[in-house]
Amino acid sequence: QVQLVESGGGLVQPGGSLRLSCAASGSIMRIYIMGWYRQAPGKERELVASITLGITNYADSVKGRFTISRDNANNTAYLQMNSLKPEDTAVYYCNLRGSNYLGTQISSWGQGTQVTVSS
Repeated sequence: QVQLVESGGGLVQPGGSLRLSCAASGSIMRIYIMGWYRQAPGKERELVASITLGITNYADSVKGRFTISRDNANNTAYLQMNSLKPEDTAVYYCNLRGSNYLGTQISSWGQGTQVTVSS
C-alpha cells in the first residue's frame, strides 16, 4: 500500500503564495513520476504540474507562476504557487506513479487539499 498525504492548502488573497507538500510512504521501490492535479467545482480534474527524473512539465495556465520540485530522499513533492489568481481555486491532488518491491506498477492519489484564492 502507498499513502500520499498532502498539506499546505488554504485561503489566500489574489497575488499571494502557497506551498503544497505531498509526502509518500509505504511499499515504494521506485517513483517514476509525481504530479499535482486540480479539480474546480463543475470541472474535470486537470494536470497542473509533473516531475520525472528532474524534468518538469506545467499546464499553460500556471507556467511562470508555479514550480514543482521533489525531495527524492524523503519521497516528497512540493508545489510552490505564486501570483495566485481566483481561477486557481480548486482541490489540489497529488499523484504518484511507480513500482513496489514486488515489481508491481502502482498509481496512488492523495486525499486532496483545498486552495481558495479570494479577496
